[in-house]
Amino acid sequence: MRDPFSPRMLIGYAAAGSAFVLAGALIFQAMGYAPCHLCIWQRWPHLAAILIGLAILAFRLPSWTALFGMLAALTTSGLGFYHSGVERHIFAGPTDCTSGAVNSTISAADLMAQINAAPLVRCDEIPWEMFGITMANLNAIGSLVLAGIWLWAFLKARRSA
Repeated sequence: MRDPFSPRMLIGYAAAGSAFVLAGALIFQAMGYAPCHLCIWQRWPHLAAILIGLAILAFRLPSWTALFGMLAALTTSGLGFYHSGVERHIFAGPTDCTSGAVNSTISAADLMAQINAAPLVRCDEIPWEMFGITMANLNAIGSLVLAGIWLWAFLKARRSA
């Protein structure tokens, strides 16, 4: 019988966990919860973790490459903790959280109309929470758990080598 906690299975679980988090974020977005700039930043390391996991499993890469998955999970966890602090007004968020690129060929009146029509998604406002836990909190804690799974896979592979 196959070991459900072999290094390869753990890598699969961690990559799948990132896939579920990313899918959840996209589902919330489809439900009308527009992401802010920090929300988007938190998605990229999950995508990297998924690709790292798939590469490790498909190409049978050495066990130390699981540390890259752990680094991706720690990165998104750190961004989640930072975003949580911004939401709680513990510290200031990035100034570009709601701004976009400016087209220099547009007239002032058209630019003002474009600004007024654009949805404003602020990083320091909480769009969804349950029992005081926000999406950024869930990402921060969940990604920390995923980082632990990546580390577990690495350590277990080293012990068995």
